[in-house]
Amino acid sequence: MISRTPPVYIAVIGGSKATGGILPVAWQVGQEIARRGAVLLCGGLGGVMSTAARGAQEAGGVSIGILPGPDRQDANPYLTYSLPTNLGHARNVLIAHSADGLIAVDGEYGTISEAAIALKLGKPVVGLSVTWRLEGVTMVTTSQEAVDLILQRIKKCGV
Repeated sequence: MISRTPPVYIAVIGGSKATGGILPVAWQVGQEIARRGAVLLCGGLGGVMSTAARGAQEAGGVSIGILPGPDRQDANPYLTYSLPTNLGHARNVLIAHSADGLIAVDGEYGTISEAAIALKLGKPVVGLSVTWRLEGVTMVTTSQEAVDLILQRIKKCGV
């Protein structure tokens, strides 16, 4: 039997309406995740999610979108796989449970809820270009730093 190391799953969480200067940051995070051989997990819609998935796709990586609605057609076009849940915001719990660690890029209440759930589960969360503060989220200033730190924290947690 062939034994192989399973990939690390890193969720990129952030706003679906993100625009402007935040999108290049999300793209760089997706690129970095793919370069490291990790799987990018996200909510599957637009904004930060689609831009991070595009970054991963362009770097040859794999991305999975956990969609809030019932229709796979709503997924952004950069995902490798999309999973419709019909759970609305409750899908945030699935993202937090499925990820080994999370990187928050911008975002508002939905992003904060995902980060809070992950912290409650004992999973590492890194914040990049966020305007909010949540105890337990480590803030960083670059995409590379975000991916480096989340991988270190995941390894430390034994994933």
